[in-house]
Amino acid sequence: MRKYKVRLTKGKDVYYVAQCIELPAAITQGKTKKEALKNIKEAIALALEDIEEEVKEKKARVVEVEA
Repeated sequence: MRKYKVRLTKGKDVYYVAQCIELPAAITQGKTKKEALKNIKEAIALALEDIEEEVKEKKARVVEVEA
């Protein structure tokens, strides 16, 4: 199991926003911090599935770079 860094912020309304730093497409919200963190796990899984599907269909490829 891999760990991801998640940015957790309080939105302008009553919701907390969670966004995965490494996977910007993985973003969600929740009424509580706990709910937002639970939801981001699902959003990360879905984002990874999307990437895997794009690679499988040769619509994208994954490469590693050093910075």
